[in-house]
Amino acid sequence: MSDWAAVQDKQDIAEVCYRYGFAVDNRDWALLSTCFTPDADAFYEGLPPCHGYQSIEDTCSAALSPLNGSQHLIGNVVATVDGDTAECTCYLQAQHVKKGAEGGDLFIFAGRYRDKLVRTAGGWRIAERHLDAMWVDGNPAVLAG
Repeated sequence: MSDWAAVQDKQDIAEVCYRYGFAVDNRDWALLSTCFTPDADAFYEGLPPCHGYQSIEDTCSAALSPLNGSQHLIGNVVATVDGDTAECTCYLQAQHVKKGAEGGDLFIFAGRYRDKLVRTAGGWRIAERHLDAMWVDGNPAVLAG
């Protein structure tokens, strides 16, 4: 693989991570589907495991749709590519707002995504995602439905 191809793969993988943030914040489930393989697994800390894309979408929708807003900031993306597979780690800081929530309107979750990706005909897709908490601040009741 050329140096340029390796750089392009890493950029494309980073774009998947960023696209995920835009998709969940805009509740754009069609866009979210472009981030995952159909049989992807996701393990969001504190929630039941998700098996298959629809389970991932259902989990994200249930958590985020009741909110007035959210903002997932993604950074420090580091990817290692091995042919048509890759591993990636990135940081996130997600702010969640629910106006009028008892105890305060804001909950911030900071953590890391650990992903396994595969190259598909449609580009890089997440086949397995793990979300690990690093710290939280604010009112966790914001996410309590």
